[in-house]
Amino acid sequence: MNGALNRFRFLSIVVLFGLAAQLTFAQSQGWFRAGTGLGDVNKPRLAISDFAARSDSAKPHASLFTQVVRDDLQFSGILELASPSFYPPQAPSVPAELKPAVWIDPPTNANFLGFGNLSESTAEVAIEAWLYDVRNPSSQAVVGKIYRGAPTDAQVRKFAHQFADEIISKLSGGLPGVASTQIAFVSSRGGPKEIWVMNYDGSNQRPLTSLKSISLTPRWSPDASRIAFTCFAPSAGVTSAQICMFSMDTGKLVSFARYRGTNITPAWSPDGAQIVFSSSMQGSPELYVTDASGNRAKRLTFANGANMSPTWNPKTGQTIAFVSDRGGTPQLYMMNADGTSTTKLDLPDKGYVIDPAWAPNGQLMAFSWRRPNDNYDIYVMDAATQQLVELTRDQGRNERPSWAPDGRHIVFESTRSGTRQIWTMLADGSQPHQLTNAGHNESPNWSSK
Repeated sequence: MNGALNRFRFLSIVVLFGLAAQLTFAQSQGWFRAGTGLGDVNKPRLAISDFAARSDSAKPHASLFTQVVRDDLQFSGILELASPSFYPPQAPSVPAELKPAVWIDPPTNANFLGFGNLSESTAEVAIEAWLYDVRNPSSQAVVGKIYRGAPTDAQVRKFAHQFADEIISKLSGGLPGVASTQIAFVSSRGGPKEIWVMNYDGSNQRPLTSLKSISLTPRWSPDASRIAFTCFAPSAGVTSAQICMFSMDTGKLVSFARYRGTNITPAWSPDGAQIVFSSSMQGSPELYVTDASGNRAKRLTFANGANMSPTWNPKTGQTIAFVSDRGGTPQLYMMNADGTSTTKLDLPDKGYVIDPAWAPNGQLMAFSWRRPNDNYDIYVMDAATQQLVELTRDQGRNERPSWAPDGRHIVFESTRSGTRQIWTMLADGSQPHQLTNAGHNESPNWSSK
């Protein structure tokens, strides 16, 4: 009898905790959706008709342009893209051919229509692209662009990304799109771990470094011109972890000061003038700040234990979040950018916390958290109220989140497909999409532009 009673009490407690968790999650939706820009508003419904090819030779690039624009818009998370199977048979190629009624009527039910044409010669591709509000067709085009450039797949893709970003910006009140951004990451597909980059959608994956050593934790500068990362290089006759710097403009490494001990996990200040990183140059791993060339190192933390993985608030520039095991296990801490006023960000239960990353709005923070008897999963916290939302669960080990500049997407590494790969998802955890497949890939970081 007592055993049955105890089981009943235990199950009752489990149910109550479950209901409390659901209630907390429901209450969190307001701040969370407002912070990520994924609110429960009516999303505009768009149609992107097939861009007309002005010659047979232009057909492949017309098809490519159309598909890339559709993919970019589908990815955005702020609009609804009508299926091309619903489109009327005749598509306009110029505004004079637009017949709004056939796009407004079911089953297309469009609010906006993107369309245009593409012509091509051996020397140039020319694309005319428009977006119209078909429910207010007498107004001017919402977007009207002409793109001219080399007749290559890469250039056509670039123009498609630019057109999609223009649409997203107009329909989101000026917030940036991410179609022209890049993701840096670490890959061992060629042997040693090197720094690679790819377009936001996983296309054009290519190596940047060939150090034939170990490269880790790439971090884009705010203007996307440089990448700071952890490398292994000689200093005072000893090879150790150092901060390296790669210039996207020159395609080469540029100088960064070297220090004794282990130097890892660099992060940029919002103005790009400073770097904060973890270093054991004076003994235990502490956080130091330098200028962008690694000079004039200033120690910020003075605590027993390891201090690492700093991330600078991109909105205010006034605070730095980081991980420290000064209390026994890795936990989240925050301090002023000059190292003063350190506070611990208390989480509701114990476990390991790693990989903090600020959202562009400077309010939300993503991190990987291994709760007791659980796997590493991605969470998002409101730094002011410490409210939490769990984004991943029961899908492998999920770590190293990084925010897109629109604040609506997160890139992260996950083992859910069997090997460690790079994935993206909307900032609410929906629409996960795998970007890499070859070899092992980790530590992604999303460029600001």
